[in-house]
This record gives sequence, C-alpha cells and structure tokens, in this order.
Amino acid sequence: MEYLGERVAYLRGLAEGLKVDESTNEGKLLKSIIDVLGDFSEAIADLEDSQTQLSEHLEEIDEDLAQLESEFYDDEADDYDEDEIDYYEVECPNCHETVYLDGDMFDSEDEDEIVCPNCKEPIEIEFDCDCGHDHQHEG
Repeated sequence: MEYLGERVAYLRGLAEGLKVDESTNEGKLLKSIIDVLGDFSEAIADLEDSQTQLSEHLEEIDEDLAQLESEFYDDEADDYDEDEIDYYEVECPNCHETVYLDGDMFDSEDEDEIVCPNCKEPIEIEFDCDCGHDHQHEG
C-alpha cells in the first residue's frame, strides 16, 4: 500500500502549495490530520512487512511439518504390513449379522468355539481350505 504514503505526501504538498496558515485553527487541524494520515500510512507499511515475514516463516514451518509427516507416516506404513493380519468375514447363522474374526482366534487352543459378539450365540466354523495355517480342518 505504498500509494497511501504517496497520497499523504501529495496532501502535504497541496497544503503547502495552498499556503495553509498553520497559525490558524483550521491550518493546525489540517496539518494534524495530514500528520496522522502519515502515521497511519507508516503503520500500515510496517504491518505489511510483518505480515509478509510471518507468511514466509509459516510457509517454512509448513514445509518442515510436511517433511516430518512424510517421514513419520512412511515409517509407520513400513511397520504395518496388512498381509500379516488375517481377518475373516463370517455371517452369524443365528442373528445373520456380519462378524469379523481375527485369524489368531482360530489358532488359539483356549477357545473351543467362536461366540458372536452381537447375539452371544456360538458360531460353528468349518474350514475347507488349503491355506497352510495351523488350525484344524474338519472334514
């Protein structure tokens, strides 16, 4: 907003060209108004400079954060391998709700049967697969 400074300078020059008498009340008022406008112009210019510096700094912080997020989430993605987790989708024969079962539930010797989390009734599971997992296949 450099044009504000230019306009204030124009007003000062105009007041001098009109030979405004600063000894009169009106002249004092006009000079004071022009001085205040100059102060406003300078304050706005300072605020613009500060805002520009803050924007540049914020952009640098945003870039640094993006790099950190990229490194963090890339590492996390390497740690998490979806192929290692087996989930099975089974429809409960009692309540007909879809139940998701973890593959480890079938490997556990403590569990004699799978219980539906919705209706709390046992679910009988029969395996007909060549999956190579260490669970017993009926048949």
